[in-house]
Amino acid sequence: MPDPKQDEGFKVVDRRLFTEDGELRKDAVEQERRDEEAAKARKPAPVATPVPAGTAAAPPASAAAHTDDIPSSRNFQVLVDFLTRNAAAMLGGVADPRTGQPFLDLEGAREMIDMLDVLREKTQGNLGKADEDLLIEVLGSLKLSFMELSKAAAEAMANKTAKR
Repeated sequence: MPDPKQDEGFKVVDRRLFTEDGELRKDAVEQERRDEEAAKARKPAPVATPVPAGTAAAPPASAAAHTDDIPSSRNFQVLVDFLTRNAAAMLGGVADPRTGQPFLDLEGAREMIDMLDVLREKTQGNLGKADEDLLIEVLGSLKLSFMELSKAAAEAMANKTAKR
């Protein structure tokens, strides 16, 4: 009788999505489908509550609303911090090392603010309260600073052209 301990070993499973020829593996597609079905099965179906006749139905919950059961994410906060610092630096928060004067790049700052706006739009309804509050606060502050600096730059340009 063979010793059962001899049969114990390890099993190597190839988890790559593509074959050597670059073709998508059939078992990878099937596994992805099974994973999606399992995820759908874990989500509870929304419960419809009947509305009494003659009363107005409550408006649906906004997609922007956060759910209290989503924890805050340190990685998300680091990403927001990174984009915020870059935008703030372009709004004069960092001095140019050569001149010592504040570095101002309104176009670059606008692009960073737009990235944060897209991040807010794409994560609506998927953020914890702390993450959502951080993103809203940062965007409000950056947009206000951008508007003030844009207005000041426009006035400076107008004064400069008026003197000529």
